[in-house]
Amino acid sequence: MFSTLFAVVVALVLGHVAPALAAGLRDYGWFAALLGWLGRRFPDDGFRSGRWGLALALVPVVLVVGLVQWLLDGIAFGLPALAFGVAAVFYAWGPRDLDLDVQAVIDAPDAAARGEALARLRPAAAAGAGQARDEVGRVFVAALRRWFGVLFWFVVLGAVGALLYRLVAFAAEDEPALHLPEGTLEGARRLLAVLDWPVAQLMALSLALVGNFDVVVSAWKGAGGAALRSGADMLAAVGRASVRWELDEEAGDFGAHAAEATDAADAAQPAGAVGDAAAAAAMAGFGSVSGDAGAVPAGAGPATEALGVPLVQAMRDAMSLVWRVLLAWLAVLALFVVAGWVN
Repeated sequence: MFSTLFAVVVALVLGHVAPALAAGLRDYGWFAALLGWLGRRFPDDGFRSGRWGLALALVPVVLVVGLVQWLLDGIAFGLPALAFGVAAVFYAWGPRDLDLDVQAVIDAPDAAARGEALARLRPAAAAGAGQARDEVGRVFVAALRRWFGVLFWFVVLGAVGALLYRLVAFAAEDEPALHLPEGTLEGARRLLAVLDWPVAQLMALSLALVGNFDVVVSAWKGAGGAALRSGADMLAAVGRASVRWELDEEAGDFGAHAAEATDAADAAQPAGAVGDAAAAAAMAGFGSVSGDAGAVPAGAGPATEALGVPLVQAMRDAMSLVWRVLLAWLAVLALFVVAGWVN
């Protein structure tokens, strides 16, 4: 458990401080080349073109990583195994920094730049959740693919699990998916759905704990609940519901504070003077607002169709929820670490 905590911290810090270095080191082109070589070597092979065709490339890599992991176990007080695990998580994490990609959407100066930033949240051949105008869903599915899938399978299987998840996701949704036979691609996506299912369920449970439990449970049931096929799509639906609840809470708090500021301004006016709600709200530190019923705080960015609210605020709240879920997971791991030290 300590190695997991340490590895995640290293991956987050390096990805945030040196994103170009991290992206350069996380190069899976060798796996794409291996898949291409197998396609040329066995062009008419039925097994290679079938649902299990990915196993030809995946199994040898997993066996080598598993052998190294087994050989390093118990050597030099576990330090080589710790270093290998940290390297595996760092390599499988991302590959792009999720926090920086979401911030790029928030900081985009115009619609074209925002569209490019949103496109970076999804792999080249991703299917299912997060398509079209589901910007908020993209954040949660990206968190599943970049962070939580790697973290979960590293806890379960060690370095083998982290690399297994990353390579399956890479083959099913990234550049290799554009060239794989239809049968092989279908098999890769089914395997990815199996790997995603427990992670998505735990993320949904975590969202219920860090957000509104009733809202999450209702969205979870409506999106298929525990059905195997519902993994990423269910998580996107639960994430949208959680963000909608967060925005409603913020809107309620803003309205209450604005009303208090307006009342205070009106009370301070001389007799016959009419309080200016917008000015009072601005003096209270909420920025300029309009007198319309649908007004939002200034600086929220251009309005889009994301949940009927400004995209900037929706993306910011989505990323905040993702961070809360990650901290909840790390807190649980930390408890196991402390319990192990005590024992």
